Amino acid sequence: MTSPPERRRAARHQQSLPDAGATRRGSSAGRKKPITVDAIVDTAFGIVEREGYGALTMRRVAGVLETGPASLYAHVVNKEDLDELLIGRLCAEIELPEPDSRTWRDQIIGVCTQLRDQYLRYPGISLATLATAPTNLETLRLSDGMLGIVLAGGVAPQTAAWAIDTLFLYVNAFCLESSLRDRRTDEEGAATSRDETQRRFAALPDTFAHTKRHATELTAGTASDRFAFTLNMILDGLGRGQ
Repeated sequence: MTSPPERRRAARHQQSLPDAGATRRGSSAGRKKPITVDAIVDTAFGIVEREGYGALTMRRVAGVLETGPASLYAHVVNKEDLDELLIGRLCAEIELPEPDSRTWRDQIIGVCTQLRDQYLRYPGISLATLATAPTNLETLRLSDGMLGIVLAGGVAPQTAAWAIDTLFLYVNAFCLESSLRDRRTDEEGAATSRDETQRRFAALPDTFAHTKRHATELTAGTASDRFAFTLNMILDGLGRGQ
């Protein structure tokens, strides 16, 4: 049964002993560094970077650390707790500018771009954000900073609040799609080229008249171009949402 995030954090803080470490199994146990929250998070990131978020389990982390899963629970309450810690670590890397009413749009795009780049380092990790409430202090720091930037642009508070949620969802979805596309490319070879896609569109029956006629436009631009376009489209709509 899923436990509330506040209970997970409280349990972790109560269970963790100051650098007491945990017992490792195996002949090399005496030479290993003690298990800590940071060691668990570092190991989890390594697994995601090499194998993707889908490979991340508490048992997998324990195996890499050469210990049993029970040893991890003295420091991390469960997988959801680990997800919060991972996303919090990535959010901690985001630099937030002082909100400026003149440049607020560029500021929010810059923050979203930083977040995108953090997520893209770890394939599929944006899935973790879809399963956890934003209660980690670093995650809250980021959402609070983004809210402040949008409010500085003169956007009404309710519109600004929903806009931040929309921006997070888009960044998450963009990164998840990128990771799935990259994994498919690795498994099946080179991805379909733009020219090949255009040829396929051109070969469609005439009942797909718009797709055939605008194949160039449909396949134009890089992923970064489309990312910036969508962010600007979201921000363009804020005035109409007030």
